[in-house]
Amino acid sequence: MNCCENKPDPATLVQLPLAGQTSCGCEAAEEPTVPPRLEQSFVTGSVSTAVGVVPGVTGILTPRDHWGSIKARWGVGRMNYAVDPGLYALGHPDDKSPVFVSANYKMSFDILRGALAGKDAWIMVLDTKGINVWCAAGKGTFGTEELARRIGTSRLAEIVSHRDLILPQLAGPGVAAHLVRKLTGFKCHFGPIEARDIPAYLDTGLRATERMRRKTFTLKERTVLIPIELVAATKKLLPVLPVAIVIGGVGGPKGFFENAITYGGFAALSLLAAVLAGTVLVPLLLPYLPGRAFSWKGASIGTAMALLVLYLWGPNLSNWAGRTEVIAWLLIIPALAAYLAMNFTGCSTYTSLSGVRREMRFALPLQVAAGASGFMTWVLSRLIA
Repeated sequence: MNCCENKPDPATLVQLPLAGQTSCGCEAAEEPTVPPRLEQSFVTGSVSTAVGVVPGVTGILTPRDHWGSIKARWGVGRMNYAVDPGLYALGHPDDKSPVFVSANYKMSFDILRGALAGKDAWIMVLDTKGINVWCAAGKGTFGTEELARRIGTSRLAEIVSHRDLILPQLAGPGVAAHLVRKLTGFKCHFGPIEARDIPAYLDTGLRATERMRRKTFTLKERTVLIPIELVAATKKLLPVLPVAIVIGGVGGPKGFFENAITYGGFAALSLLAAVLAGTVLVPLLLPYLPGRAFSWKGASIGTAMALLVLYLWGPNLSNWAGRTEVIAWLLIIPALAAYLAMNFTGCSTYTSLSGVRREMRFALPLQVAAGASGFMTWVLSRLIA
């Protein structure tokens, strides 16, 4: 659920090989430099440096860039939405221009260069496997080893005369700044949380205010997370819906097809309501839902959703079939909503890896048990109808 995992042990990173070295410190064949391709759609030209040509970009995002971000938000081509790792020139930088470090998730790269519109700078893109800065830092792909390696392969020390790097603050979990300096000679400065604050950060001599250091999780920030989770959950649910409709046609007071439309249709709508609760209502209402555990928040809004759909459905409680059906959906909908709610643990500002693991240890078995019990209870309700 949580996108962030344990980072590599910094104590081992001082032994990692850089270009021209083996892990024991012996000389080795120099790692070849593979610059980013000039043929990428967002590259507008090139800049000549002491070590060769560097792709040039601007801080002005095109409609194609914005459309790509929209598609990625909805999960369309998300895992391929990446730029080539390596060094890029923003505007017309020289050897004194600042060096920013970013992930090769294109949305992260675009947000950074958009915030630097009108400025001259170097952007070093790490190979984070197309993952954003925060999650990549937790996974270790935006980390000390990759940063040190990229400094070496891009021959950055021959391009700039200073030894300063500006990293996103959210890269902190993955980068040991003192080891980067020991390995490469470059000093890491962690910039503000929000890219839009970078110009002010530069104007004050790389000093961040308290506000620049605070990570918020506002309604807008929660809302933009909804599309990709909604699409992912719906894709997994779609193959289940025909099965639910067929099972709904079994038993009941009328023929198979009429039962399938009535009871199977209600089952399909109930499952979709659970997805709506877990992927849409949970992030929207997150601060107002009871408890700290995301599974509990999801279960609470799932229970409310179950009561609402059952009220609108109006089941016949005068017989066992109707009563059993109510029990089934009071188990299924909250369980599914609680499971989906836990997907947001990796996006929030107050969860921790150990806390998420602890929550999953007790929540997942309960969710599986409730979901399985609810499904068997629902099947039973169809057989006794």
